[in-house]
Amino acid sequence: MSKNDTDHVERRRRQWELELPEVDTRGMAILGRARVITHLARPGIEAIFSRHGLDSREFDVLSTLLRSGSPYQLRPTELFNSLMLTSGGLTGILARLERAGLIERPKDLADGRSSPVRLSKKGMDLIRSAFKEDMAHEARLIDCLTDEEQRTLSALLGKLTKALEGSEGGRKI
Repeated sequence: MSKNDTDHVERRRRQWELELPEVDTRGMAILGRARVITHLARPGIEAIFSRHGLDSREFDVLSTLLRSGSPYQLRPTELFNSLMLTSGGLTGILARLERAGLIERPKDLADGRSSPVRLSKKGMDLIRSAFKEDMAHEARLIDCLTDEEQRTLSALLGKLTKALEGSEGGRKI
């Protein structure tokens, strides 16, 4: 295989093999590539969010509310548990989304300690549009793989994700 037939990660693995041949770099072959893929894909995805007036954390909050199903409402604790945010970070995001009219915080008469977070009509329209555009973009990114390759890769990454989520120190997202 020539240098032009290898990717960035494989070139690094070969360099390490020369310097420290006793070190197992199989993890780099998978996790390093996952990191590179994320790094390369992120700018296009972030640009989509930006066109819709959102950042990635705001997109995550709105999409979590949408995928929760009708009535598209969750308690802040439920949102926090499904997102990779600090509770203080979530509070600031919710305040921005509410000011923008994308969510509503109706008072809960049964529990005065916490107001649920609900998608507004404006928020629902925005997140549906942003999500559709994001998924079309991501589908284009993986078009270099056949349908079978996509299914196989998805299954293998799912297996790895499940193992990592179940490992000590692993966190479900």
